[in-house]
Amino acid sequence: MTHQRIGLTVAAAVVATLASTAPRALEITAGDWKFTATGNVNAHYILSVCDDSPVDVAGGLACAVVGGRDDKSSSVSNGLLPAALGLSASTTQAGYDLNVTFGFYPGISTNDGGSPNLQADVRTVNPNVGLGTTGLDVRQVFLTFGNDRMGTVLAGRNIGLFGQDAILGDMTLLGVGAGGGDHAAPTNTSLGSIGLGYIYTDWLAQINYTTPDIHGFKATIGIFDPLEPLTPFATTKPAPGVHGKLAWNINENFYVSGTGLWQQQRGLGGIGNFDGYAFDLGGKAKYAGFEFLGWYYWGKGVGTTGLFFNSSDEFGNRRKSDGFLAQLTYTWGAFKFGGNYGESNLDRASGEINPTLVHKNSKYTLGVYYKLTENLTLLTEFSDIEAKNQAGQDNRAKTANIGAFLAF
Repeated sequence: MTHQRIGLTVAAAVVATLASTAPRALEITAGDWKFTATGNVNAHYILSVCDDSPVDVAGGLACAVVGGRDDKSSSVSNGLLPAALGLSASTTQAGYDLNVTFGFYPGISTNDGGSPNLQADVRTVNPNVGLGTTGLDVRQVFLTFGNDRMGTVLAGRNIGLFGQDAILGDMTLLGVGAGGGDHAAPTNTSLGSIGLGYIYTDWLAQINYTTPDIHGFKATIGIFDPLEPLTPFATTKPAPGVHGKLAWNINENFYVSGTGLWQQQRGLGGIGNFDGYAFDLGGKAKYAGFEFLGWYYWGKGVGTTGLFFNSSDEFGNRRKSDGFLAQLTYTWGAFKFGGNYGESNLDRASGEINPTLVHKNSKYTLGVYYKLTENLTLLTEFSDIEAKNQAGQDNRAKTANIGAFLAF
């Protein structure tokens, strides 16, 4: 059994997001420096039921039975987030706030490849064998400097801008969402709603600048290490990628933001040259115990699921993509009940004949989240996933999970 997808893993939210989940567990002051540690450990039992009469959907995210394997798979694994340990050191010197951060993200699944993104294909080799070990992914290594007057400069490796607010607002962030056969086999994390409502924001080498807070409004602009598309013709880029974000936190009950990106893609001998660009727009609103969240994205030459995955045909002709995630949750005491639906669409390039290429990945998830304590959340979810190709054929899969998430 396999999950028809490119192996992606999702790291935990940035240290600030983790800190908002629970009070900081450790702060140590040494001279003018303050050292802080935050993180989480989570584990889930995941049952996936895959399509036992599959069709070919290249880039589809609904798991399907291949090679006569069972249509069901079980795992005990991380959900959308791996475990995390974030370490930071901060001080103020000459009127500037300085910070360095390191983020370490281990999984609990057997992962002998060292990187969750570089595993053997589990359709031919199952890495979950005795004497295995988990992998460690270092996704955050960055510095910041600035103050309330000048704003903040960030340099290093950190979470991206495009798609960031969508994934950080996804209710499955603490859970599993789309699991699937590959994950249960296992790799390191599930998909949540990645490729099923938004493109993965990723963790990218970058240098960016964020303005001071002006009545809740902030803007960020930066250059990013250019990513390669999945094509044999890719080569070095003459310019970095450019990403930007506008965000307005109107009050504690209403938030909106929009992001955009642009990047050149260059191929050997000029074959496969194109410029990719995309934007997203969305927000969230709270009223009483209800919270509504919605995000929409559109791109050309950016692809689907991951940045520049299936972004063009083999000749560099760009494919258009779009999608959305809609979510409603209700908090009642220690319980939060929620549901979300998302879809990611990909069009063929002009003149392209490719009936098995994915056309739409969609999913709905229903979840119940219970805060047993201030730091510990128990949860259960059910997800239904559909992957449809350009010819209109589809695969269907289902995932159920129950687990615990402890943040500090």
